[in-house]
Amino acid sequence: MIAKKNIEILRVTHLRGPNIWTYRPVIEAWVDIGELEDYPSNTLPGFYDRLTAFLPGLIEHHCSPGVRGGFLQRLQEGTWAAHIMEHVSLELQNMAGMRTGFGKARQTSQRGIYKIAFRTRHEKVGTAALYLARDVVMAAINDTEIDLQARLAELRESVDSLCLGPSTSSIVNAATDRRIPSIRLTEGNLVQLGYGIAQRRIWTAETDQTSAIAEEIASDKDLTKSLLQACGVPVPEGQLVRSAQAAWEAAQEIGVPVVVKPYDGNHGRGVSLDLQTQTDVEAAYHLAHRKGGGSVIVEKFIQGNEHRLLVVGKRVVAAARGDACWVEGDGVSNIDQLADLQVNSNPMRGIGEDFPLNIIVPSNTAEVLLELERVGLTPESVPALGQKVLIQRNGNVAYDVTDTLHPTVAAAAALAARVVGLDIAGVDMVLEDCSQALKSQRGAVIEVNASPGLLAHIKPAVGIERPVGKAIVDHLFAEEKDGRIPIVGITGTHNTGRIARLVAWLVHISGKHVGLACSEGLYLDSRQVMAKDCAHWEAGQRILINRSVQAAVFENPSTAILAEGLAYDKCAVGVVTDVTWQPELQAFDVLDAEQTYKVVRTQVDVVLPSGTAVLNAADAQAVELAELCDGKVIFYCNDASNPHVLAHRKVGERTVFLRDDAIVLAHGQEDIASMPLASLKPAKASQPEMVMAAVAAAWALNISPELIGAGLRTFESNPKKNPY
Repeated sequence: MIAKKNIEILRVTHLRGPNIWTYRPVIEAWVDIGELEDYPSNTLPGFYDRLTAFLPGLIEHHCSPGVRGGFLQRLQEGTWAAHIMEHVSLELQNMAGMRTGFGKARQTSQRGIYKIAFRTRHEKVGTAALYLARDVVMAAINDTEIDLQARLAELRESVDSLCLGPSTSSIVNAATDRRIPSIRLTEGNLVQLGYGIAQRRIWTAETDQTSAIAEEIASDKDLTKSLLQACGVPVPEGQLVRSAQAAWEAAQEIGVPVVVKPYDGNHGRGVSLDLQTQTDVEAAYHLAHRKGGGSVIVEKFIQGNEHRLLVVGKRVVAAARGDACWVEGDGVSNIDQLADLQVNSNPMRGIGEDFPLNIIVPSNTAEVLLELERVGLTPESVPALGQKVLIQRNGNVAYDVTDTLHPTVAAAAALAARVVGLDIAGVDMVLEDCSQALKSQRGAVIEVNASPGLLAHIKPAVGIERPVGKAIVDHLFAEEKDGRIPIVGITGTHNTGRIARLVAWLVHISGKHVGLACSEGLYLDSRQVMAKDCAHWEAGQRILINRSVQAAVFENPSTAILAEGLAYDKCAVGVVTDVTWQPELQAFDVLDAEQTYKVVRTQVDVVLPSGTAVLNAADAQAVELAELCDGKVIFYCNDASNPHVLAHRKVGERTVFLRDDAIVLAHGQEDIASMPLASLKPAKASQPEMVMAAVAAAWALNISPELIGAGLRTFESNPKKNPY
């Protein structure tokens, strides 16, 4: 028997940037599996059956065999509790609606203690999934009860409240596909795409190009209609009213049937259609006034279906149609019950942004109550067998019609968005047939909305998903743009803070506004913002969100990589001065130079294919990193005869080395420039290796040797004289 059936979670860390595990944020946990170290999964009676009964989705986990069911194969062969927790944590996140797949587990130097890491899109959700995973694994081991559905419901609530909504996610995912980095700026849906001066911002389907004036116009339905009408966009005749009596008078003047809706409403709330009697119009007025809290619009009812056309930039990128919703009587069930049986049973209906269609509860929906009242029914009424009852005329816009849209219909929607001034707009139109020319039918634009919902196009009830996120990203970034600025990351133990300051100075004098986060402070151009150790993730983020920053330099100690991850996803230049183990790494169970190498390589792993790794040719392990770089490599070294420098020159690559008391920049066998140490100030001349690392980094950014030389002569090490 097992003496101790317990798993203790010792430490939980959120690595928010690229790290030793992967390029994306992960939860890293240290877990002590105790006596379970002696009991792999194949020695635990009934464990496999109980765990797979809890989580049948585990069959989709490939694990090391690399095939569907691979993880289950590992369970049957025998694997340890920490590895199982990793997979269970991932599966629980997937079940909660947060798709993810990366995970790893590694044994530490202490018996029974493991590090596990798994991808998460939110720290709190990932941490909650970890603790639930421990409880699920223990319940499966000990054959004890666990209310998994209740715990999963809590996890789903966390996903819904904490993670990006589907509309924002579609845009961020599209940006990621184009290798444009993103930073979530709030707990809500405000997201930065790109870094520094190259950034753009989105808030769901609004962008930093969305005009506040245009938003105000769009919210003023009467003003919107008058502007559209003046520009030749077909709109229904209507009037603004402030009383039920005035609403009926307007209806008579316009001619029934009419539509009554709130002046400042959205999502179809308070909208009543096809009204013909005074009683119906006045009742609809009171509903619209209650829902909108102000004035009410009465306008001509146009026969047809509601359509939502998504305009991005100057064109329609997606279109969806709505349909009226009916129930059919069975002679037994009331209308509320019929709605549940025939309408809400549709898996496309639900509560929240994940569902393209809403749940309909007639007894709780004022618009439906009014519709029923018009035909003498209530939610408690029991329709006769076969009797059809209309319960909703609008609000079911989730049927994709993008491919059938007539060009004249699309042109009218695009024009409506331009007239209002919105760069992204949801244009609501009533059309008899969207595939027919607009002039051949009584179609009209009824609303233009800022910050339109994208779900009907991302996840339509019928039809194919439309790449609306990609359309928005392409609207924000030209094809050749990736939202990036030049970033230099510096890792090692040899004067990395001073190297960072020198690199920042060289970039600054080349004409760019530079942000610098290093152990000697946080700097913006020549201004020291903070005079303390800023070689960490938070300071790095401050640099990257600053719209004035055109280039950025970061010092990345191994301890910061292990504790937080890098502040950026990719860099133009990655500098490694050395691979040296230090005692403070013991706290992370990094105990020797070989393990240190795995930490330091993170800096080289994130160099862009168009970028450069700057490596110290005198450090054997730093040299080994060259083969891991996706971009070019510049070796630097005090010794011009270093074999790695010579070999690199022979194949036509760039090197920086010391020869005859001068720093030489060479491209292949050709010397490009020579900078005598005598021309430098004594502090720099006495540390040529430090200077060469900075020179190589600046050269990698295509700063000219002449400008580099000038920068070396003007750089002051004393921050009192020069903040750089």
